Amino acid sequence: MSIDAPLPVLKPADFASDQDVRWCPGCGDYSILAQMKKVMPTLGVPRENIVFISGIGCSSRFPYYMNTYGMHSIHGRAPAVATGLKTSRPDLMVWVITGDGDGLSIGGNHLMHCIRRNMDLNIVLFNNRIYGLTKGQYSPTSPLGKVTKSSPMGAIDNPLHPLSLAIGCEATFVARSIDTNVKHLANTLKRASEHHGTSFIEVYQNCNIFNDGAWSYAKDRNTKLDTTIELEHGKPLIFGKDRDKGIRLNGLEPEVVELGKGITEDDLLFHDERSPEPSLAYLLSRMRYEDGFPEPIGVFRSVDAPRYDEMINDQVKTATKEKGKGDLETLFNTGETWTVK
Repeated sequence: MSIDAPLPVLKPADFASDQDVRWCPGCGDYSILAQMKKVMPTLGVPRENIVFISGIGCSSRFPYYMNTYGMHSIHGRAPAVATGLKTSRPDLMVWVITGDGDGLSIGGNHLMHCIRRNMDLNIVLFNNRIYGLTKGQYSPTSPLGKVTKSSPMGAIDNPLHPLSLAIGCEATFVARSIDTNVKHLANTLKRASEHHGTSFIEVYQNCNIFNDGAWSYAKDRNTKLDTTIELEHGKPLIFGKDRDKGIRLNGLEPEVVELGKGITEDDLLFHDERSPEPSLAYLLSRMRYEDGFPEPIGVFRSVDAPRYDEMINDQVKTATKEKGKGDLETLFNTGETWTVK
């Protein structure tokens, strides 16, 4: 094919591998996979320039099911592997697929440093609040008191909140979606792919075998309009079946208010995903259904910042220009060396 030839027109089916999908019937992972395959053809990136890297867990089977390059790496280390790949091959589009156990337990430190470096990676964390692959133990995101095989009297670990962690590390793109809200999920994945820097997406995903209904309040058509709030840049935070409720700030605390009782849209908190100050995004990430708040979905934060992969390659170019191309044999025999006889 000529270097100037147009890219072939791809379809979602072109991104489906020949591997049998080995997730439990009804698993929310199927939806995430379907939306990813739907988004890929719209990006204009050749399949050979796309890589999916995962760790260990149900979600980490993902690379097998995408007809792209992929790596099924080791437990919790997908961000480290992805960092090395993106640094050495900046031309590639790299996706990290992880779960609440893989990414936040054994992989927590790797995830945190990848985010703070602002690598040009897309991280998708499937959050089902349970260890599914190892058959139903509580995970870092399981709620306090959760009864599981490993916590028969109720979990006593305070849960981690993935977006709060990401924003605390000053992630430049942070978003949340839900496996069954397919249009929203597809749009969120596409926006993440367009971001230059680390994009971190949490997906509320159902494990119908070991933690069925973990996010039912945010997914049920009878409740979701009152229990979730969709973030839109520059728009007031309004929610509810009749769109008659909103979020405003009372000092530094958010509160739910009703519109029309002396309160107008101008009194509400307006969402600003582009603010360089992450405090309001962090505040939104702390809003919980169990505390009486709707849980935000959408893009919490989207800002620009220096990228580690870009800067390290700039340093290599500068060093090469100033000192010439390196030679390993010369390096080994330079400085304080000695010979062992």
